[in-house]
Amino acid sequence: MNGINNIIFETKRGCTFKCKVQPRSSRNAFGGILGDVIKVFLKSPPVDGKANKELVTFVAKSLKVSKSSVVIVSGETSRNKTILVYGVPVEELCKALAGMVKA
Repeated sequence: MNGINNIIFETKRGCTFKCKVQPRSSRNAFGGILGDVIKVFLKSPPVDGKANKELVTFVAKSLKVSKSSVVIVSGETSRNKTILVYGVPVEELCKALAGMVKA
Protein backbone atom coordinates (compact mmCIF):
# COMPACT_ATOMS: atom_id res chain seq x y z
CA MET A 1 0.00 0.00 0.00
CA ASN A 2 2.70 2.48 -1.00
CA GLY A 3 4.29 2.39 2.48
CA ILE A 4 1.22 4.18 3.84
CA ASN A 5 0.88 1.66 6.68
CA ASN A 6 4.10 2.99 8.21
CA ILE A 7 2.93 6.60 8.49
CA ILE A 8 -0.62 6.27 9.87
CA PHE A 9 -0.90 5.66 13.58
CA GLU A 10 -3.87 4.63 15.70
CA THR A 11 -4.36 6.51 18.97
CA LYS A 12 -7.04 6.49 21.65
CA ARG A 13 -8.68 9.48 19.95
CA GLY A 14 -8.47 8.26 16.33
CA CYS A 15 -5.83 7.92 13.62
CA THR A 16 -3.05 10.41 12.93
CA PHE A 17 -0.78 11.10 10.01
CA LYS A 18 1.73 13.82 9.18
CA CYS A 19 1.51 15.92 6.06
CA LYS A 20 3.49 18.63 4.34
CA VAL A 21 1.25 21.24 2.76
CA GLN A 22 2.08 23.03 -0.49
CA PRO A 23 -0.24 26.07 -0.59
CA ARG A 24 -1.11 28.08 -3.71
CA SER A 25 -1.15 24.97 -5.92
CA SER A 26 -3.24 24.64 -9.05
CA ARG A 27 -5.43 21.98 -7.43
CA ASN A 28 -6.25 20.24 -4.17
CA ALA A 29 -4.63 16.82 -4.24
CA PHE A 30 -2.58 14.30 -2.33
CA GLY A 31 0.96 14.01 -3.63
CA GLY A 32 3.44 11.32 -2.80
CA ILE A 33 4.99 10.07 0.39
CA LEU A 34 8.09 11.98 1.50
CA GLY A 35 9.79 9.97 4.24
CA ASP A 36 7.15 9.79 6.97
CA VAL A 37 4.79 12.47 5.62
CA ILE A 38 2.16 12.75 2.90
CA LYS A 39 2.51 15.70 0.55
CA VAL A 40 -0.75 17.66 0.15
CA PHE A 41 -1.33 20.32 -2.50
CA LEU A 42 -3.86 23.05 -1.68
CA LYS A 43 -5.19 25.91 -3.78
CA SER A 44 -5.57 28.32 -0.85
CA PRO A 45 -2.82 30.71 0.24
CA PRO A 46 -1.43 30.35 3.77
CA VAL A 47 -3.17 33.53 4.94
CA ASP A 48 -5.57 33.92 7.88
CA GLY A 49 -5.98 30.16 8.30
CA LYS A 50 -7.44 29.69 4.81
CA ALA A 51 -5.09 26.83 3.93
CA ASN A 52 -5.83 25.10 7.26
CA LYS A 53 -9.58 25.32 6.65
CA GLU A 54 -9.15 24.04 3.12
CA LEU A 55 -6.92 21.19 4.35
CA VAL A 56 -9.58 20.03 6.84
CA THR A 57 -12.31 20.29 4.20
CA PHE A 58 -10.22 18.49 1.58
CA VAL A 59 -9.21 15.62 3.89
CA ALA A 60 -12.78 15.20 5.18
CA LYS A 61 -14.24 15.17 1.66
CA SER A 62 -11.55 12.78 0.41
CA LEU A 63 -12.15 10.35 3.28
CA LYS A 64 -15.95 10.82 3.19
CA VAL A 65 -16.17 11.93 6.84
CA SER A 66 -17.54 15.10 8.41
CA LYS A 67 -15.30 18.15 8.76
CA SER A 68 -15.63 17.85 12.55
CA SER A 69 -13.94 14.42 12.30
CA VAL A 70 -10.71 16.00 10.97
CA VAL A 71 -8.51 18.09 13.27
CA ILE A 72 -5.08 19.66 12.85
CA VAL A 73 -3.40 18.67 16.13
CA SER A 74 -0.05 20.33 15.46
CA GLY A 75 1.53 22.65 12.91
CA GLU A 76 -1.23 25.25 12.59
CA THR A 77 1.31 27.87 11.42
CA SER A 78 3.70 25.48 9.68
CA ARG A 79 3.66 23.60 6.40
CA ASN A 80 4.31 20.43 8.42
CA LYS A 81 1.13 19.33 10.17
CA THR A 82 -0.24 16.38 12.09
CA ILE A 83 -3.82 15.45 11.25
CA LEU A 84 -6.16 13.52 13.53
CA VAL A 85 -9.12 11.69 11.98
CA TYR A 86 -11.90 10.50 14.29
CA GLY A 87 -14.12 7.51 13.59
CA VAL A 88 -12.14 5.78 10.86
CA PRO A 89 -10.35 2.51 11.71
CA VAL A 90 -6.65 2.53 10.84
CA GLU A 91 -7.09 -0.20 8.19
CA GLU A 92 -9.79 1.80 6.40
CA LEU A 93 -7.76 5.01 6.56
CA CYS A 94 -4.69 3.25 5.13
CA LYS A 95 -6.73 1.75 2.32
CA ALA A 96 -8.46 5.06 1.48
CA LEU A 97 -5.25 7.12 1.50
CA ALA A 98 -3.30 4.47 -0.42
CA GLY A 99 -5.75 4.90 -3.30
CA MET A 100 -5.25 8.69 -3.33
CA VAL A 101 -1.54 9.10 -2.59
CA LYS A 102 0.83 8.78 -5.54
CA ALA A 103 3.45 6.08 -5.35
